[in-house]
Amino acid sequence: MTLFDSPSFEGHEGVHAFSDEKSGLKTIIAVHSTARGPAAGGCRMWPYPDAEAALEDALRLSRAMSFKNAMADLDLGGGKAVIIGDARAQKTPALFEAFGACVDQLGGRYWTAEDVGVSPADLTHARKRTRYVAGLEGHPAASGDPSPVTAEGVFRGVRLCVQRALGRDLDGVRIAIQGVGHVGGYLADKLHAAGAKLILTDVNAEQLHAVAARTESKVVAPGAIFDVDCDVFAPCALGGAINAETLPRIKARVIAGGANNQLADAETGRALFNHGMLYAPDYVINGGGIINVAGEIRALEAGEAFDPAWVDAKLDRLAKTLEEVLDRALAEHRPTNEVATEIAKARITIAAEKRAAA
Repeated sequence: MTLFDSPSFEGHEGVHAFSDEKSGLKTIIAVHSTARGPAAGGCRMWPYPDAEAALEDALRLSRAMSFKNAMADLDLGGGKAVIIGDARAQKTPALFEAFGACVDQLGGRYWTAEDVGVSPADLTHARKRTRYVAGLEGHPAASGDPSPVTAEGVFRGVRLCVQRALGRDLDGVRIAIQGVGHVGGYLADKLHAAGAKLILTDVNAEQLHAVAARTESKVVAPGAIFDVDCDVFAPCALGGAINAETLPRIKARVIAGGANNQLADAETGRALFNHGMLYAPDYVINGGGIINVAGEIRALEAGEAFDPAWVDAKLDRLAKTLEEVLDRALAEHRPTNEVATEIAKARITIAAEKRAAA
Protein backbone atom coordinates (compact mmCIF):
# COMPACT_ATOMS: atom_id res chain seq x y z
CA MET A 1 0.00 0.00 0.00
CA THR A 2 1.34 3.43 -0.94
CA LEU A 3 1.21 6.53 1.26
CA PHE A 4 -1.73 8.03 -0.62
CA ASP A 5 -3.71 4.77 -0.44
CA SER A 6 -3.41 4.49 3.34
CA PRO A 7 -6.70 5.15 5.18
CA SER A 8 -4.68 7.11 7.73
CA PHE A 9 -3.55 9.58 5.03
CA GLU A 10 -7.14 10.75 4.50
CA GLY A 11 -7.38 14.54 4.64
CA HIS A 12 -3.67 15.22 5.20
CA GLU A 13 -2.27 18.41 3.71
CA GLY A 14 1.35 17.29 3.92
CA VAL A 15 3.78 14.70 5.27
CA HIS A 16 7.42 15.70 5.73
CA ALA A 17 10.38 13.36 6.34
CA PHE A 18 13.68 14.80 7.59
CA SER A 19 17.04 13.33 8.56
CA ASP A 20 20.27 14.70 9.99
CA GLU A 21 23.25 12.38 9.66
CA LYS A 22 25.41 14.15 12.23
CA SER A 23 22.92 13.91 15.11
CA GLY A 24 21.24 10.71 13.94
CA LEU A 25 17.84 12.38 13.66
CA LYS A 26 15.13 10.65 11.65
CA THR A 27 11.78 12.39 11.99
CA ILE A 28 8.40 12.55 10.28
CA ILE A 29 6.16 15.60 10.66
CA ALA A 30 2.58 15.09 9.50
CA VAL A 31 0.29 18.08 8.96
CA HIS A 32 -3.30 16.93 8.76
CA SER A 33 -5.17 20.24 8.61
CA THR A 34 -4.56 23.96 8.91
CA ALA A 35 -8.22 24.88 8.27
CA ARG A 36 -8.71 26.25 11.80
CA GLY A 37 -5.16 27.64 12.15
CA PRO A 38 -1.56 26.42 12.21
CA ALA A 39 -1.21 22.70 12.91
CA ALA A 40 -0.24 21.91 16.49
CA GLY A 41 0.63 18.66 18.20
CA GLY A 42 3.39 17.07 20.24
CA CYS A 43 6.60 15.34 19.26
CA ARG A 44 6.89 11.65 20.15
CA MET A 45 10.19 9.73 20.35
CA TRP A 46 9.80 5.98 20.08
CA PRO A 47 11.89 3.00 18.86
CA TYR A 48 9.61 2.13 15.95
CA PRO A 49 10.46 -1.20 14.28
CA ASP A 50 10.60 0.49 10.88
CA ALA A 51 9.81 3.71 9.03
CA GLU A 52 6.42 2.39 7.93
CA ALA A 53 5.31 1.99 11.56
CA ALA A 54 6.56 5.50 12.37
CA LEU A 55 4.67 6.95 9.40
CA GLU A 56 1.45 5.21 10.35
CA ASP A 57 1.70 6.51 13.91
CA ALA A 58 2.41 10.05 12.73
CA LEU A 59 -0.58 10.01 10.37
CA ARG A 60 -3.02 8.66 12.94
CA LEU A 61 -1.80 11.03 15.65
CA SER A 62 -1.89 14.03 13.31
CA ARG A 63 -5.47 13.39 12.30
CA ALA A 64 -6.44 12.89 15.94
CA MET A 65 -4.90 16.27 16.75
CA SER A 66 -7.11 17.96 14.15
CA PHE A 67 -10.15 16.40 15.81
CA LYS A 68 -8.86 17.21 19.31
CA ASN A 69 -8.19 20.86 18.53
CA ALA A 70 -11.58 21.21 16.85
CA MET A 71 -13.39 19.66 19.82
CA ALA A 72 -11.47 21.92 22.22
CA ASP A 73 -12.62 24.92 20.11
CA LEU A 74 -9.06 26.08 19.43
CA ASP A 75 -7.85 28.19 16.51
CA LEU A 76 -5.42 25.43 15.61
CA GLY A 77 -5.24 22.62 13.10
CA GLY A 78 -3.72 19.20 13.65
CA GLY A 79 -0.18 17.95 13.22
CA LYS A 80 2.24 15.56 14.87
CA ALA A 81 5.95 14.77 14.82
CA VAL A 82 7.60 11.43 15.54
CA ILE A 83 11.30 10.83 16.05
CA ILE A 84 12.53 7.30 15.40
CA GLY A 85 14.76 6.33 18.33
CA ASP A 86 15.03 5.09 21.89
CA ALA A 87 14.32 8.00 24.22
CA ARG A 88 16.18 6.26 27.05
CA ALA A 89 19.44 5.93 25.14
CA GLN A 90 19.55 8.15 22.06
CA LYS A 91 18.54 11.62 23.23
CA THR A 92 21.11 14.38 22.72
CA PRO A 93 20.91 18.18 22.61
CA ALA A 94 22.18 18.03 19.02
CA LEU A 95 19.34 15.72 17.99
CA PHE A 96 16.70 18.10 19.31
CA GLU A 97 18.44 21.13 17.83
CA ALA A 98 18.31 19.36 14.47
CA PHE A 99 14.64 18.59 15.07
CA GLY A 100 14.01 22.28 15.75
CA ALA A 101 15.62 23.17 12.43
CA CYS A 102 13.24 20.74 10.70
CA VAL A 103 10.20 22.31 12.38
CA ASP A 104 11.43 25.73 11.30
CA GLN A 105 11.54 24.66 7.66
CA LEU A 106 7.74 24.41 7.76
CA GLY A 107 7.57 28.16 8.35
CA GLY A 108 4.95 28.18 11.11
CA ARG A 109 2.55 25.68 9.57
CA TYR A 110 3.32 23.38 12.52
CA TRP A 111 3.91 24.09 16.22
CA THR A 112 5.48 21.33 18.29
CA ALA A 113 5.32 20.40 22.00
CA GLU A 114 6.16 17.40 24.18
CA ASP A 115 4.67 13.92 23.88
CA VAL A 116 5.70 10.38 24.79
CA GLY A 117 9.48 10.14 25.16
CA VAL A 118 10.01 13.90 24.91
CA SER A 119 10.13 16.41 27.76
CA PRO A 120 9.97 20.22 27.90
CA ALA A 121 13.70 20.11 28.75
CA ASP A 122 14.38 18.33 25.44
CA LEU A 123 12.46 20.96 23.54
CA THR A 124 14.49 23.81 25.00
CA HIS A 125 17.19 22.62 22.59
CA ALA A 126 14.73 22.62 19.67
CA ARG A 127 13.78 26.18 20.63
CA LYS A 128 17.34 27.28 19.76
CA ARG A 129 16.57 26.62 16.09
CA THR A 130 12.89 27.60 15.82
CA ARG A 131 10.30 29.78 17.51
CA TYR A 132 7.53 27.27 16.82
CA VAL A 133 7.85 25.36 20.11
CA ALA A 134 5.39 25.51 23.00
CA GLY A 135 5.01 23.85 26.39
CA LEU A 136 8.22 25.35 27.75
CA GLU A 137 9.20 27.26 30.87
CA GLY A 138 11.23 30.34 31.75
CA HIS A 139 9.53 33.12 29.74
CA PRO A 140 6.38 35.23 30.33
CA ALA A 141 4.29 33.34 27.78
CA ALA A 142 5.42 29.92 29.03
CA SER A 143 2.75 27.39 29.96
CA GLY A 144 5.10 24.70 31.29
CA ASP A 145 4.51 20.95 31.17
CA PRO A 146 1.00 20.37 29.73
CA SER A 147 0.63 16.95 31.39
CA PRO A 148 -1.05 18.18 34.60
CA VAL A 149 -3.66 20.05 32.56
CA THR A 150 -4.29 16.97 30.41
CA ALA A 151 -4.76 14.97 33.61
CA GLU A 152 -7.22 17.54 34.97
CA GLY A 153 -9.35 17.29 31.83
CA VAL A 154 -9.27 13.48 31.96
CA PHE A 155 -10.17 13.55 35.65
CA ARG A 156 -13.24 15.69 34.93
CA GLY A 157 -14.21 13.37 32.09
CA VAL A 158 -13.85 10.22 34.21
CA ARG A 159 -16.00 11.81 36.92
CA LEU A 160 -18.68 12.73 34.40
CA CYS A 161 -18.74 9.26 32.83
CA VAL A 162 -18.96 7.58 36.24
CA GLN A 163 -21.92 9.78 37.09
CA ARG A 164 -23.59 8.86 33.79
CA ALA A 165 -22.87 5.12 33.80
CA LEU A 166 -22.85 4.29 37.52
CA GLY A 167 -24.90 7.08 39.05
CA ARG A 168 -22.34 7.86 41.76
CA ASP A 169 -19.30 9.95 42.59
CA LEU A 170 -15.72 8.66 42.50
CA ASP A 171 -15.45 7.61 46.14
CA GLY A 172 -14.86 3.85 46.19
CA VAL A 173 -14.96 3.45 42.41
CA ARG A 174 -12.43 0.87 41.18
CA ILE A 175 -10.28 2.33 38.40
CA ALA A 176 -7.59 0.50 36.42
CA ILE A 177 -4.98 2.84 34.93
CA GLN A 178 -2.77 1.54 32.12
CA GLY A 179 0.33 3.74 32.16
CA VAL A 180 1.33 6.09 34.98
CA GLY A 181 3.85 8.31 33.21
CA HIS A 182 3.32 12.04 32.76
CA VAL A 183 -0.47 12.10 32.44
CA GLY A 184 -1.34 8.79 34.12
CA GLY A 185 0.65 9.62 37.24
CA TYR A 186 -1.07 12.98 37.72
CA LEU A 187 -4.44 11.35 37.02
CA ALA A 188 -3.77 8.71 39.66
CA ASP A 189 -3.08 11.44 42.22
CA LYS A 190 -6.35 13.21 41.43
CA LEU A 191 -8.43 10.03 41.47
CA HIS A 192 -6.85 8.91 44.75
CA ALA A 193 -7.66 12.26 46.33
CA ALA A 194 -11.28 11.79 45.22
CA GLY A 195 -11.45 8.42 47.00
CA ALA A 196 -11.14 6.05 44.03
CA LYS A 197 -9.54 2.62 44.50
CA LEU A 198 -6.76 2.22 41.94
CA ILE A 199 -5.12 -0.68 40.11
CA LEU A 200 -2.05 0.43 38.19
CA THR A 201 0.40 -0.89 35.63
CA ASP A 202 3.31 0.48 33.61
CA VAL A 203 6.33 -0.92 31.79
CA ASN A 204 8.51 1.40 33.90
CA ALA A 205 8.67 -0.49 37.23
CA GLU A 206 10.33 2.34 39.13
CA GLN A 207 7.72 4.89 38.06
CA LEU A 208 4.92 2.39 38.69
CA HIS A 209 5.89 1.63 42.27
CA ALA A 210 6.48 5.29 43.09
CA VAL A 211 2.96 6.25 41.98
CA ALA A 212 1.45 3.19 43.65
CA ALA A 213 3.11 4.02 46.97
CA ARG A 214 1.75 7.56 47.13
CA THR A 215 -1.74 6.57 45.96
CA GLU A 216 -2.08 3.35 48.01
CA SER A 217 -2.75 1.41 44.82
CA LYS A 218 -2.58 -2.21 43.76
CA VAL A 219 0.01 -3.08 41.10
CA VAL A 220 -0.40 -5.65 38.32
CA ALA A 221 1.76 -6.74 35.37
CA PRO A 222 1.17 -4.84 32.10
CA GLY A 223 -0.58 -7.75 30.40
CA ALA A 224 -2.88 -8.36 33.37
CA ILE A 225 -4.44 -4.89 33.51
CA PHE A 226 -7.16 -5.89 31.03
CA ASP A 227 -8.37 -8.69 33.31
CA VAL A 228 -8.78 -6.84 36.61
CA ASP A 229 -12.17 -6.41 38.21
CA CYS A 230 -12.89 -2.68 37.89
CA ASP A 231 -15.55 -0.08 37.14
CA VAL A 232 -13.40 2.16 34.94
CA PHE A 233 -10.57 1.30 32.57
CA ALA A 234 -8.30 4.29 31.91
CA PRO A 235 -5.81 3.82 29.03
CA CYS A 236 -2.97 6.30 29.57
CA ALA A 237 -0.15 4.62 27.62
CA LEU A 238 0.22 4.13 23.85
CA GLY A 239 -2.61 3.84 21.33
CA GLY A 240 -4.57 0.79 20.25
CA ALA A 241 -5.10 -0.57 23.76
CA ILE A 242 -8.76 -1.32 23.04
CA ASN A 243 -8.94 -3.89 20.27
CA ALA A 244 -10.59 -7.16 19.28
CA GLU A 245 -8.32 -9.12 21.63
CA THR A 246 -8.49 -6.92 24.72
CA LEU A 247 -12.09 -5.70 24.62
CA PRO A 248 -13.68 -9.05 25.66
CA ARG A 249 -11.34 -9.13 28.69
CA ILE A 250 -12.28 -5.69 30.03
CA LYS A 251 -14.91 -5.81 32.79
CA ALA A 252 -15.32 -2.05 33.23
CA ARG A 253 -18.54 -0.17 32.47
CA VAL A 254 -16.57 2.95 31.55
CA ILE A 255 -13.49 3.44 29.35
CA ALA A 256 -11.97 6.88 29.82
CA GLY A 257 -8.28 7.76 29.80
CA GLY A 258 -5.54 10.02 28.55
CA ALA A 259 -3.96 7.98 25.73
CA ASN A 260 -4.30 9.01 22.09
CA ASN A 261 -5.97 6.67 19.57
CA GLN A 262 -7.21 4.29 22.26
CA LEU A 263 -9.41 2.35 19.85
CA ALA A 264 -7.67 0.13 17.32
CA ASP A 265 -10.26 1.23 14.76
CA ALA A 266 -13.78 2.65 14.48
CA GLU A 267 -15.27 -0.85 14.46
CA THR A 268 -13.90 -1.38 17.96
CA GLY A 269 -15.93 1.64 19.08
CA ARG A 270 -19.06 0.01 17.68
CA ALA A 271 -18.22 -3.28 19.45
CA LEU A 272 -17.63 -1.41 22.72
CA PHE A 273 -21.04 0.26 22.33
CA ASN A 274 -22.67 -3.12 21.70
CA HIS A 275 -21.05 -4.43 24.91
CA GLY A 276 -22.89 -1.71 26.85
CA MET A 277 -19.75 0.21 27.80
CA LEU A 278 -19.55 4.00 27.97
CA TYR A 279 -16.53 5.36 26.10
CA ALA A 280 -15.19 8.89 26.45
CA PRO A 281 -13.65 9.67 23.02
CA ASP A 282 -9.93 10.20 23.62
CA TYR A 283 -9.56 13.36 21.56
CA VAL A 284 -12.31 14.99 23.62
CA ILE A 285 -11.39 13.91 27.14
CA ASN A 286 -7.61 14.40 26.78
CA GLY A 287 -7.68 17.87 25.21
CA GLY A 288 -6.43 19.70 28.31
CA GLY A 289 -2.77 19.54 27.34
CA ILE A 290 -3.23 21.06 23.91
CA ILE A 291 -5.44 23.75 25.45
CA ASN A 292 -2.52 24.63 27.72
CA VAL A 293 -0.14 24.65 24.74
CA ALA A 294 -2.62 26.78 22.78
CA GLY A 295 -2.58 29.28 25.62
CA GLU A 296 1.18 29.59 25.22
CA ILE A 297 0.99 29.91 21.42
CA ARG A 298 -1.69 32.57 21.84
CA ALA A 299 0.49 34.52 24.29
CA LEU A 300 3.61 34.20 22.13
CA GLU A 301 1.83 35.43 19.02
CA ALA A 302 0.34 38.40 20.89
CA GLY A 303 3.51 39.22 22.82
CA GLU A 304 1.65 38.80 26.10
CA ALA A 305 1.97 36.79 29.30
CA PHE A 306 0.37 33.34 29.63
CA ASP A 307 -3.23 33.59 30.88
CA PRO A 308 -4.28 30.65 33.14
CA ALA A 309 -7.85 31.98 33.25
CA TRP A 310 -8.16 31.50 29.47
CA VAL A 311 -7.04 27.88 29.87
CA ASP A 312 -9.51 27.27 32.71
CA ALA A 313 -12.37 28.64 30.62
CA LYS A 314 -11.43 26.35 27.73
CA LEU A 315 -11.28 23.37 30.11
CA ASP A 316 -14.77 24.17 31.33
CA ARG A 317 -15.98 24.34 27.75
CA LEU A 318 -14.28 21.02 26.95
CA ALA A 319 -16.21 19.32 29.76
CA LYS A 320 -19.46 20.68 28.30
CA THR A 321 -18.46 19.38 24.86
CA LEU A 322 -17.99 15.89 26.31
CA GLU A 323 -21.45 16.18 27.88
CA GLU A 324 -22.86 17.14 24.49
CA VAL A 325 -21.25 14.10 22.86
CA LEU A 326 -22.64 11.78 25.55
CA ASP A 327 -26.11 13.34 25.32
CA ARG A 328 -26.24 13.06 21.55
CA ALA A 329 -24.92 9.48 21.55
CA LEU A 330 -27.62 8.51 24.06
CA ALA A 331 -30.39 10.29 22.16
CA GLU A 332 -29.36 8.80 18.82
CA HIS A 333 -28.38 5.41 20.24
CA ARG A 334 -24.96 5.60 18.57
CA PRO A 335 -21.36 5.00 19.66
CA THR A 336 -19.76 8.07 21.21
CA ASN A 337 -16.70 7.84 18.94
CA GLU A 338 -18.90 8.09 15.84
CA VAL A 339 -20.72 11.12 17.23
CA ALA A 340 -17.50 12.89 18.24
CA THR A 341 -15.85 12.27 14.86
CA GLU A 342 -18.91 13.63 13.07
CA ILE A 343 -18.85 16.82 15.17
CA ALA A 344 -15.09 17.31 14.73
CA LYS A 345 -15.20 16.84 10.96
CA ALA A 346 -18.09 19.28 10.68
CA ARG A 347 -16.16 21.95 12.62
CA ILE A 348 -13.11 21.50 10.39
CA THR A 349 -15.20 21.61 7.22
CA ILE A 350 -16.93 24.83 8.30
CA ALA A 351 -13.53 26.44 9.02
CA ALA A 352 -12.17 25.34 5.64
CA GLU A 353 -15.20 26.76 3.84
CA LYS A 354 -14.86 30.09 5.66
CA ARG A 355 -11.19 30.27 4.76
CA ALA A 356 -11.91 29.50 1.11
CA ALA A 357 -14.57 32.18 0.97
CA ALA A 358 -12.42 34.86 2.60
